[in-house]
Amino acid sequence: MSQLFRFPSAVKRDPAIEAWMHEHAGELGAIAQRWFEVMRACGGEVRELLHDGHPTACVADAAFGYVNAFRFHVNVGFFRGAEISDPDGLLEGTGKFMRHVKLMPGREVNAEALVTLIGTAYTDMKRRRKAE
Repeated sequence: MSQLFRFPSAVKRDPAIEAWMHEHAGELGAIAQRWFEVMRACGGEVRELLHDGHPTACVADAAFGYVNAFRFHVNVGFFRGAEISDPDGLLEGTGKFMRHVKLMPGREVNAEALVTLIGTAYTDMKRRRKAE
């Protein structure tokens, strides 16, 4: 049985995500949009959908990352985050698979490290898909 979180309905550009971004205007929405754009730019196989109310990025149909805006912060999350390399120690969480990076307005983040982490999650999911 696959341990990948699959979404066969993922598409190249989901209008529901654009609506979500519009609804989350403001500082938190800008943070979420910035990092979701990094996920979108990972490669030609990236697909997306709104899952559980938040933008989710997939390698084809296999979810690798998401963003979600809360009242005071944004999570940039990874579906297999517990198993990817995080040399800068950005990831939080204790779940069996998922981890996230918590971003807050006015709090600096190591942007280079987060870009690398997103790329690592994408590459890891490409490898997992190929191995199945």
